Amino acid sequence: MGPVPTEHYVMLSLVLFTIGVIGVLTRRNVIVMLMSIELILNAVNINLVAFSRHFATVDGQVFAIFVITVAAAEAAVGLGVIIAFFKNRATVLADEMDMLKW
Repeated sequence: MGPVPTEHYVMLSLVLFTIGVIGVLTRRNVIVMLMSIELILNAVNINLVAFSRHFATVDGQVFAIFVITVAAAEAAVGLGVIIAFFKNRATVLADEMDMLKW
């Protein structure tokens, strides 16, 4: 059995990206939206590594490491903001996050 073609990785990435975009656009729960953003970032990572393998370079893998680092920081800060908001308002629905409106 030979190596997996790059098209399979691209299709997997497309499916993950589509699920992530649908999750961000249709859900009201901020935690689900945060998880959907993580799916989108993971889809990008799959594409970066797949094309890095396809073109026999390590550039895509290096960028994927940076994306993973940014995603971890985004998750930590995002969860911190969500927890602080939940303590104040007892909700995690995006419709009710209007504290900056006067």
